[in-house]
Amino acid sequence: MATTRRVARVAELIKREVSNMLLKDIKDDRVGMGMVSVTEAEVSGDLQHAKIFVSIYGTEEARQQTMEALASAAGFIKREVGQRLSLRRVPEIIFYEDRSFERGVKVLSLINQLSRERESKESNLSD
Repeated sequence: MATTRRVARVAELIKREVSNMLLKDIKDDRVGMGMVSVTEAEVSGDLQHAKIFVSIYGTEEARQQTMEALASAAGFIKREVGQRLSLRRVPEIIFYEDRSFERGVKVLSLINQLSRERESKESNLSD
């Protein structure tokens, strides 16, 4: 079992390398359909699995196709990560879509809407 510090360091290195690969090395056109960025990487304590969270900007179809392309490129990415980081054991790479940014924008929009409604009610009461 790897130490917590090592697991965090490996996760950060994997996040950086996968981000670089998405920018430069993945030639699948489906990845380019939606703008993709790696938001987080989580590595299991035994370094056997890596969850890569990606944020995809685009239509629902572009998101779906991008996720399919990433799943199909997972073997290539795993091999490249192993070579670039010189890991004895390379974690299995699994991609997950991260929609937290989208949810955050929606929450902020709702807060702004409530604020405008409150201001409108207050101005109507003072008239």
